[in-house]
Amino acid sequence: MATQPHLLVDEGDLHDVALIPGDPGRVDRIAALCDDSEVVSQNREYKVVNAEYEGTPLTICSTGIGCPSAAIAVEELHAVGVETVIRVGTTGALQSDIDIGDMVVATGAAKNEGTSRRYEAVEYPAVPDYDVLSALVDSAESNEERAAGEAADGTSGEAASRVHVGPIASDDAFYAETDEYVADWEAANILCVEMEAAAVFSIARRKGMRAGAICTVDGNLVEGTQKGTDTEDEELPEKAKNNVERAIRIALDAVTTL
Repeated sequence: MATQPHLLVDEGDLHDVALIPGDPGRVDRIAALCDDSEVVSQNREYKVVNAEYEGTPLTICSTGIGCPSAAIAVEELHAVGVETVIRVGTTGALQSDIDIGDMVVATGAAKNEGTSRRYEAVEYPAVPDYDVLSALVDSAESNEERAAGEAADGTSGEAASRVHVGPIASDDAFYAETDEYVADWEAANILCVEMEAAAVFSIARRKGMRAGAICTVDGNLVEGTQKGTDTEDEELPEKAKNNVERAIRIALDAVTTL
């Protein structure tokens, strides 16, 4: 098999499970929380690192912004043998009771994007793998219970952040999310909007891969609060920036059970 043209990797180079943030810089942040890591390749928006976390090998691969570049990443990860992908990103809340810094584990993604439609009809569901979803939810609940206990007994100053589980939307046009779009998503009880999950879920399902997603809320479109862009952590609100690491740890803990 030829070297993959965008990730610049070959069959056997990577591990079975990959965390896939949008931002190449967040690859480094995830790797810093692992016990060991090694850069495999870097090209355009794609940075690929192999790492080990609590004895479990994993790969970390950035996808860039949006479904087209995420689709390329998932296709090429599958081509070299990766079996599970977990998106770790940021998102804008669509319900008034979801705060900046909260986290969302997606149970499905509305296809408000064009990439997945090149693969299949919009009626086909963009949903995560059940085992990955369960692992993320279990890990999130354990993490938040631990954080709440540590805050209560004074061993840590960080209180737990809420984790919401439910449907999200994936959208192509960051600057064209009009009030009408937001109102429609809100009325449908969609929790949040981001830019990659629908394609990740759809392509992974078609390829026989497992997929999931956990995202940290960086703004609330209903409340009109500032949202970040998923390009640099420095652009995130402080509370979201702090809880990106918590979401990463939840994803890493989930990897150990998968």
